[in-house]
Amino acid sequence: MKSYQIHFIRHGATVEDNKGKYIGRSNVQLSQQGIEDLKKYDSLYSYPGTPLLYTSPLLRCVQTCNVLYPAIKPIIVDGLQECSFGDWEGKTAAQLEKDPQFTAWLANSKDNAPPNGESGADFTRRICKTFERLVAQLIDSGETTAVIVTHGGVITTLLSIYGLPQAESYRWQMDNGFGYSMRITPMLWMRDKVAEIYDYCPPNNEEEN
Repeated sequence: MKSYQIHFIRHGATVEDNKGKYIGRSNVQLSQQGIEDLKKYDSLYSYPGTPLLYTSPLLRCVQTCNVLYPAIKPIIVDGLQECSFGDWEGKTAAQLEKDPQFTAWLANSKDNAPPNGESGADFTRRICKTFERLVAQLIDSGETTAVIVTHGGVITTLLSIYGLPQAESYRWQMDNGFGYSMRITPMLWMRDKVAEIYDYCPPNNEEEN
């Protein structure tokens, strides 16, 4: 039976990542080290080829596409953006620790949202709707492979919802420039909306380590 592969890749590193800042919707660029790391990974590992390259519109994701897939024009998908941290964008947990709204958000981010930001529930609904639309587009396209370059929070949430084996989102953490590969079998997808997570992306073969 025909199956479809979707490869998730987290964008490269930024200066703000290293400083522990909340940068959900902040349109920061890759750090120079982040760019160099992606180039190194590209030389060491075999990133999957693809006819379809989807990306978050934020600069750090588009830049990652340009480094890893310079010959492919990425398809911008607004719904793949990271969660919005609203007024907390660019701030660290240490800067917010005395804010009672921050304390409440840490205790229950699903129902609570940062000021002018996005709750966990709203974030999840948005990215799930986006992902299911992309899966339908892939199946209808006649192609069997797509790469999605997006954010860590997007990937871990989607894998925790749709991935087999089932695991909490924190189990799917990944470094910048890496991710996971998913195999979609149409019958299983149509029946249960689940898909097999079958490898790291890029594959982490022993001879490459």
